[in-house]
Amino acid sequence: MIKTLDENNLITACKKLSKQDEDLAFIFQTYGVPPLWAREPNFATLLHIILEQQVSLASALSAFNKLKEKLGAVVTPAGILSLTDAEMKACYFSRQKTVYARELAKAILGGNLDLKSFENLSNEQIKIKLKQIKGIGDWTADIYLLMAMLRADVMPKGDLALHVAWQKLKGLERRPTSEEFLHAAENWKPLRSAAARLLWHFYLNLRKNLATEDTEKYREKSATDRHG
Repeated sequence: MIKTLDENNLITACKKLSKQDEDLAFIFQTYGVPPLWAREPNFATLLHIILEQQVSLASALSAFNKLKEKLGAVVTPAGILSLTDAEMKACYFSRQKTVYARELAKAILGGNLDLKSFENLSNEQIKIKLKQIKGIGDWTADIYLLMAMLRADVMPKGDLALHVAWQKLKGLERRPTSEEFLHAAENWKPLRSAAARLLWHFYLNLRKNLATEDTEKYREKSATDRHG
Protein backbone atom coordinates (compact mmCIF):
# COMPACT_ATOMS: atom_id res chain seq x y z
CA MET A 1 0.00 0.00 0.00
CA ILE A 2 1.24 3.51 -0.85
CA LYS A 3 1.63 5.47 2.41
CA THR A 4 3.41 8.56 1.12
CA LEU A 5 3.49 10.03 -2.37
CA ASP A 6 6.46 10.89 -4.56
CA GLU A 7 6.89 11.79 -8.23
CA ASN A 8 6.96 8.12 -9.25
CA ASN A 9 4.18 6.53 -7.24
CA LEU A 10 1.88 9.48 -7.89
CA ILE A 11 1.68 8.18 -11.46
CA THR A 12 0.85 4.71 -10.15
CA ALA A 13 -1.81 6.15 -7.84
CA CYS A 14 -3.42 8.12 -10.70
CA LYS A 15 -3.54 5.00 -12.85
CA LYS A 16 -5.19 3.03 -10.05
CA LEU A 17 -7.78 5.74 -9.47
CA SER A 18 -8.46 5.96 -13.21
CA LYS A 19 -9.36 2.28 -13.31
CA GLN A 20 -12.00 2.68 -10.61
CA ASP A 21 -13.39 6.17 -11.35
CA GLU A 22 -14.23 7.35 -14.87
CA ASP A 23 -14.32 11.02 -13.84
CA LEU A 24 -10.78 10.93 -12.46
CA ALA A 25 -9.77 8.91 -15.52
CA PHE A 26 -11.01 11.76 -17.72
CA ILE A 27 -8.79 14.24 -15.86
CA PHE A 28 -5.76 11.95 -15.99
CA GLN A 29 -6.18 11.11 -19.67
CA THR A 30 -6.87 14.71 -20.69
CA TYR A 31 -4.39 16.68 -18.57
CA GLY A 32 -1.84 14.08 -17.49
CA VAL A 33 -0.19 13.58 -14.13
CA PRO A 34 -0.83 16.46 -11.71
CA PRO A 35 2.06 18.20 -9.92
CA LEU A 36 3.11 16.71 -6.60
CA TRP A 37 3.05 20.19 -5.05
CA ALA A 38 5.48 19.05 -2.36
CA ARG A 39 6.54 21.43 0.41
CA GLU A 40 9.13 21.19 3.14
CA PRO A 41 7.73 19.79 6.43
CA ASN A 42 8.66 22.70 8.66
CA PHE A 43 7.47 25.80 10.50
CA ALA A 44 7.69 28.09 7.47
CA THR A 45 5.46 25.80 5.40
CA LEU A 46 2.86 25.53 8.15
CA LEU A 47 2.85 29.31 8.53
CA HIS A 48 2.46 29.72 4.76
CA ILE A 49 -0.56 27.38 4.81
CA ILE A 50 -2.10 29.46 7.60
CA LEU A 51 -1.66 32.51 5.37
CA GLU A 52 -3.53 30.68 2.62
CA GLN A 53 -6.65 30.31 4.76
CA GLN A 54 -9.66 31.95 3.05
CA VAL A 55 -7.57 34.10 0.69
CA SER A 56 -6.14 33.59 -2.79
CA LEU A 57 -2.88 31.68 -3.10
CA ALA A 58 -1.37 34.76 -4.75
CA SER A 59 -2.25 36.98 -1.78
CA ALA A 60 -0.81 34.45 0.67
CA LEU A 61 2.39 34.13 -1.35
CA SER A 62 2.76 37.91 -1.49
CA ALA A 63 2.55 38.11 2.31
CA PHE A 64 4.92 35.19 2.79
CA ASN A 65 7.49 36.67 0.40
CA LYS A 66 7.24 40.04 2.16
CA LEU A 67 7.87 38.25 5.45
CA LYS A 68 10.93 36.50 4.02
CA GLU A 69 12.30 39.85 2.87
CA LYS A 70 11.83 41.25 6.35
CA LEU A 71 13.44 38.29 8.12
CA GLY A 72 16.27 37.78 5.64
CA ALA A 73 14.89 34.85 3.62
CA VAL A 74 14.62 32.36 6.51
CA VAL A 75 11.30 32.31 8.36
CA THR A 76 11.73 31.01 11.92
CA PRO A 77 9.62 31.05 15.09
CA ALA A 78 12.10 33.40 16.76
CA GLY A 79 11.98 35.69 13.76
CA ILE A 80 8.21 35.92 13.93
CA LEU A 81 8.27 36.78 17.63
CA SER A 82 10.84 39.50 17.01
CA LEU A 83 8.45 41.51 14.83
CA THR A 84 6.12 44.23 16.10
CA ASP A 85 2.46 44.52 15.17
CA ALA A 86 3.36 47.28 12.72
CA GLU A 87 6.05 45.16 11.09
CA MET A 88 3.66 42.22 10.72
CA LYS A 89 1.06 44.51 9.20
CA ALA A 90 3.66 45.79 6.75
CA CYS A 91 4.09 42.16 5.68
CA TYR A 92 0.36 42.06 4.86
CA PHE A 93 -0.57 40.04 7.93
CA SER A 94 -4.04 40.73 9.28
CA ARG A 95 -4.44 41.13 13.03
CA GLN A 96 -5.91 37.62 13.20
CA LYS A 97 -3.15 36.01 11.14
CA THR A 98 -0.57 37.82 13.29
CA VAL A 99 -2.07 36.16 16.37
CA TYR A 100 -2.03 32.76 14.64
CA ALA A 101 1.60 33.17 13.54
CA ARG A 102 2.72 34.08 17.05
CA GLU A 103 0.78 31.25 18.67
CA LEU A 104 2.41 28.77 16.31
CA ALA A 105 5.86 30.24 16.94
CA LYS A 106 5.37 30.07 20.71
CA ALA A 107 4.20 26.44 20.49
CA ILE A 108 7.31 25.48 18.51
CA LEU A 109 9.78 27.35 20.72
CA GLY A 110 8.05 26.20 23.91
CA GLY A 111 8.26 22.56 22.90
CA ASN A 112 4.50 22.07 22.77
CA LEU A 113 4.63 21.27 19.06
CA ASP A 114 7.43 19.19 17.55
CA LEU A 115 6.99 18.95 13.78
CA LYS A 116 9.94 16.57 13.47
CA SER A 117 8.09 14.02 15.61
CA PHE A 118 5.27 13.75 13.07
CA GLU A 119 7.03 11.25 10.83
CA ASN A 120 6.08 8.29 13.02
CA LEU A 121 2.56 9.46 13.86
CA SER A 122 -0.73 8.62 12.14
CA ASN A 123 -2.67 11.24 10.22
CA GLU A 124 -5.20 11.51 13.01
CA GLN A 125 -2.53 11.87 15.70
CA ILE A 126 -0.90 14.68 13.71
CA LYS A 127 -4.22 16.46 13.21
CA ILE A 128 -4.97 16.33 16.92
CA LYS A 129 -1.61 17.92 17.74
CA LEU A 130 -1.90 20.61 15.05
CA LYS A 131 -5.46 21.56 15.93
CA GLN A 132 -4.42 22.34 19.50
CA ILE A 133 -2.76 25.45 18.10
CA LYS A 134 -4.95 28.55 17.76
CA GLY A 135 -5.70 29.21 14.10
CA ILE A 136 -5.17 25.66 12.86
CA GLY A 137 -8.28 23.75 11.87
CA ASP A 138 -9.06 20.76 9.66
CA TRP A 139 -8.16 22.38 6.35
CA THR A 140 -4.77 23.67 7.47
CA ALA A 141 -3.87 20.36 9.10
CA ASP A 142 -5.03 18.41 6.05
CA ILE A 143 -3.00 20.53 3.63
CA TYR A 144 0.10 20.10 5.80
CA LEU A 145 -0.42 16.33 5.81
CA LEU A 146 -1.02 16.24 2.07
CA MET A 147 1.70 18.60 0.81
CA ALA A 148 4.37 18.66 3.51
CA MET A 149 4.10 15.13 4.89
CA LEU A 150 3.03 13.78 1.47
CA ARG A 151 0.63 11.36 3.13
CA ALA A 152 -1.23 9.31 0.52
CA ASP A 153 -4.75 9.26 1.92
CA VAL A 154 -5.85 12.79 2.83
CA MET A 155 -8.79 14.77 1.47
CA PRO A 156 -8.76 18.40 2.67
CA LYS A 157 -11.96 19.34 4.45
CA GLY A 158 -13.63 22.50 3.20
CA ASP A 159 -11.39 23.11 0.17
CA LEU A 160 -13.41 25.34 -2.15
CA ALA A 161 -11.35 24.58 -5.26
CA LEU A 162 -12.00 20.85 -4.85
CA HIS A 163 -15.72 21.46 -4.44
CA VAL A 164 -15.86 23.64 -7.56
CA ALA A 165 -13.87 21.10 -9.55
CA TRP A 166 -16.23 18.30 -8.53
CA GLN A 167 -19.28 20.39 -9.35
CA LYS A 168 -18.00 21.23 -12.83
CA LEU A 169 -16.74 17.72 -13.50
CA LYS A 170 -20.06 16.11 -12.57
CA GLY A 171 -22.24 18.88 -14.04
CA LEU A 172 -23.99 19.47 -10.71
CA GLU A 173 -26.46 22.31 -10.37
CA ARG A 174 -25.00 23.39 -7.04
CA ARG A 175 -21.65 23.12 -5.36
CA PRO A 176 -21.44 20.17 -2.95
CA THR A 177 -21.19 20.85 0.75
CA SER A 178 -18.03 19.85 2.53
CA GLU A 179 -19.70 16.78 3.99
CA GLU A 180 -21.20 15.74 0.65
CA PHE A 181 -17.83 16.00 -1.03
CA LEU A 182 -16.01 14.11 1.72
CA HIS A 183 -18.62 11.37 1.43
CA ALA A 184 -17.99 11.08 -2.31
CA ALA A 185 -14.24 11.03 -1.64
CA GLU A 186 -14.61 7.89 0.48
CA ASN A 187 -14.61 5.99 -2.83
CA TRP A 188 -11.00 7.07 -3.46
CA LYS A 189 -9.51 5.56 -0.30
CA PRO A 190 -6.63 4.84 0.26
CA LEU A 191 -5.42 7.28 -2.42
CA ARG A 192 -7.44 10.38 -1.66
CA SER A 193 -4.36 12.63 -1.80
CA ALA A 194 -3.79 11.65 -5.43
CA ALA A 195 -7.48 12.24 -6.16
CA ALA A 196 -7.23 15.71 -4.61
CA ARG A 197 -4.25 16.50 -6.82
CA LEU A 198 -6.13 15.36 -9.91
CA LEU A 199 -9.09 17.57 -9.00
CA TRP A 200 -6.82 20.59 -8.33
CA HIS A 201 -5.16 19.90 -11.68
CA PHE A 202 -8.59 20.01 -13.33
CA TYR A 203 -9.57 23.16 -11.40
CA LEU A 204 -6.47 25.02 -12.54
CA ASN A 205 -7.25 24.13 -16.14
CA LEU A 206 -10.78 25.40 -15.57
CA ARG A 207 -9.31 28.68 -14.36
CA LYS A 208 -7.34 28.91 -17.59
CA ASN A 209 -10.58 28.28 -19.54
CA LEU A 210 -8.98 25.18 -21.01
CA ALA A 211 -11.19 22.57 -19.42
CA THR A 212 -14.71 23.83 -20.15
CA GLU A 213 -15.01 22.49 -23.69
CA ASP A 214 -13.24 19.25 -22.81
CA THR A 215 -15.59 18.69 -19.87
CA GLU A 216 -18.71 19.36 -21.93
CA LYS A 217 -17.58 16.83 -24.54
CA TYR A 218 -16.80 14.33 -21.79
CA ARG A 219 -20.23 14.72 -20.16
CA GLU A 220 -21.97 14.41 -23.53
CA LYS A 221 -20.05 11.22 -24.26
CA SER A 222 -20.81 9.83 -20.79
CA ALA A 223 -24.52 10.54 -21.23
CA THR A 224 -24.48 8.85 -24.63
CA ASP A 225 -22.68 5.80 -23.23
CA ARG A 226 -25.15 5.50 -20.35
CA HIS A 227 -28.23 5.72 -22.55
CA GLY A 228 -26.88 3.70 -25.46
